[in-house]
Amino acid sequence: MSTPVATPAAASHGRLERLPVSMFSIVMGLAGTTIALEKAEHLWHWSVAPSLGLLVLTALVFVLISLAYLGKWVLHRPQVLAEFNHPIRLSFFPAMSIGMLLLAIAALGHAPAVSQVLWAVGATVQLLFTLVILSAWMHHEKFQVQHSNPAWFIPIVGNILVPIAGVPLGYQEISWFYFSVGLMMWTPLLAVLFNRFFFHPMLPAKLLPTLFILIAPPAVGFISWVKLHNGVVDDVARILYYFALFITLLLLSQVKHFWRLSFALPWWAYSFPMAAMTIATSVMLDTVGGGFFALLFPLLLTVLLLLVALISWRTLLAMKRGQICVPE
Repeated sequence: MSTPVATPAAASHGRLERLPVSMFSIVMGLAGTTIALEKAEHLWHWSVAPSLGLLVLTALVFVLISLAYLGKWVLHRPQVLAEFNHPIRLSFFPAMSIGMLLLAIAALGHAPAVSQVLWAVGATVQLLFTLVILSAWMHHEKFQVQHSNPAWFIPIVGNILVPIAGVPLGYQEISWFYFSVGLMMWTPLLAVLFNRFFFHPMLPAKLLPTLFILIAPPAVGFISWVKLHNGVVDDVARILYYFALFITLLLLSQVKHFWRLSFALPWWAYSFPMAAMTIATSVMLDTVGGGFFALLFPLLLTVLLLLVALISWRTLLAMKRGQICVPE
C-alpha cells in the first residue's frame, strides 16, 4: 500500500488544527511595545511617530490571529475545547481580551471612538474569562501543583489593565472594580507560585520564559494606580513600582537560565512584561524625574526593542520552516 503524500492544503489544515491560543501573546508584546514607544515620543518630543506604524501592524496581527483562531473554532472545535480544558493552556485565553485592552490604550490618542469600543468589548470579555477560569479552578478534578505557572496571572493582569484606558474614557468606578479584582487576586496567586518554585520541581524548560510574567502585575498595577489617582505617585504606587523593578532585576540576574533555551512560542512571554516595566519607568520619569529614571527608561526601551525585534525575527523564521503549530 502506498503512503499518502501530504499536500500543501492538508499541511495548512493541520497547522490550523494545532494553532495555539497562546499566539495572542504576540499581540500583547507588540501592543505593549507600541505604548512604550508612544511614551518615548511624548517624553522626548519626537517629530516622527513610529508607534503609529507599529499600532497599525499590531492591529493587523490581532485581526489575522483572531480570524485564524475563529477558523479553528469553526473547523476544529474539539481542539479548541481541549485547549480550554487544558490546565495550562486555559490561562492563555484571556490574552484575546488583553490584546483588545492594550490596543484600546494604544489607540486612545489616535482614535478615541475606536478605543472606547475596544475597551468596552475587551473589558467585558475579560470579566467573562475571569469568572469562567476562576470557577474552573474552584470546581476541578484535574489541577495539580505542577500545573501552576506564571501564566496563571494572565486572567488577573487583564483586570488590572482596565483603568489605564478606562479612567481617561470616563469610567472611574468600573475601573476601580476591575483593579480591585486584579490586585486582590494577584496576591494569593503570587504566594501559590512561590510555594511551587520553592518546594516543588522547577518549571519545564519550555515554560521558563513565563517567569517574566511575574513582572507584569506590579508594573501594570503601578500604572493603573497612578491613573486612578490623577497622575499622583504616592506611597502605594512606589511599592508597586519598586517591587516590579526588584522582580525585573531578579530575573535578569538569572539570564544564563534563559539564554540557553531553544526558541519556542513562549519566548513572547518576555515581551509584554518588559514593555510594562518600560512604560512604568516612563511614568516615574515623567512624574518623579531624576537622573536614575532618565537613564533607566532609555535602557529598558532599548532592551525591549531589541528583544521584540529578535523574537519577531525568530517567530517569522520558525513559521517559514514550519516549526509553528506543530505537534508537541
